[in-house]
Order: sequence, then structure tokens, then C-alpha cells
Amino acid sequence: MAREMVRQGGRSARIQSEVHRTVRDLLKTMDRGAITVPMVAEKSGVTPSTIYRRWGDLSELLADVAVARMRPVADPEDTGAMGSDLETFILQYAEEMSSKVGRSMLADVLGSMEGAAAGRCCQFTYDHLETLRERALTRGETGFDVSEAIDVVVAPIIYHILFGDRELTTDYCRSLVSRFLEKCAGA
Repeated sequence: MAREMVRQGGRSARIQSEVHRTVRDLLKTMDRGAITVPMVAEKSGVTPSTIYRRWGDLSELLADVAVARMRPVADPEDTGAMGSDLETFILQYAEEMSSKVGRSMLADVLGSMEGAAAGRCCQFTYDHLETLRERALTRGETGFDVSEAIDVVVAPIIYHILFGDRELTTDYCRSLVSRFLEKCAGA
């Protein structure tokens, strides 16, 4: 995460944008272990001290770039019912996070020593689930506890992605959602 407050627009935003673009370009052509701060600085046209001042180290920069890529661009799809909204969101989430790109972004976020990147990443998921919950309540459906959805549905998905001990099939993801919804209905 950036160590100093970055203003919207202006020189700071341009520098951040250029450094992020450079990192994304480098990640397309080389292994992240081969990337260095001086390399990013040279290719983005800033000094290494600028990168160290703003991000602290390479792991924080990689985490910041990953979080920026993970930032949602739209609300979850509205299918007309809470159950199908949640299932659609979880299937898409599992697919994106278990992809090669998703796994790399997770590794970068978790490699951050400050933990702020992980917190921002988690907040994106909480926000999407809160949108689904509010949407359900607006339609007159029974809502759900967002923290419980994280514990019962999202956490197992992330666990299996991180440890690679199970294939994340659509059937498995649907079963997590189904058990969660049954639990909600019985509560």
C-alpha cells in the first residue's frame, strides 16, 4: 500500500499509474522473482527512491498493483433472487481467484508485510456480499450474515486455492452456497 497519501489526479497519480503499468507489463514478460525496484524505476521513468518512499519495498508495490487489479468494476450480477445471486457471484469469484492470474495476485497480496493490501482485498468481497444481502432485503427476501458467508463459503474456496488440495469444481462451489443457504433458512 502506498505509504503517503496519493492525491487524485496530478503528479502523484501519474507516477502511481505509470509505476503500476510498468509492473503489469513486466509481469507479462518475466517471472516476478526477476523483477527489481531499480528495474521498475528505470522502465517507469522514476527514481528508485520514489518507489521506496511510496511503497517501501517490492512486495508492497506488487501487493498494491494486485489490489488495484482486484478492485471490482461493477456490482455483482442481479439474477432476481438471493440464492442465484449468491451462487453466480461465488462461481465467478472462484473462477477468477483460482485462475493463474488470480493465484498470482493472491500471492502478491499475501506477500505484503503490512497487511493493508489483504485488508483492502477482503473489503472488496465483503462489499460485494453486502450488496447481495441488501438487494435480497430490498426484494423482501431474508438476508444473510455477510461474515457467516465469508466463513462458510468464501474461506473454504480461498483455502483450497492457496493450498491446492482440492479442485474447485462448480459442483463443489454450488454445494458450499447450498449448505450456506440451508443454514440461513434454518436460522
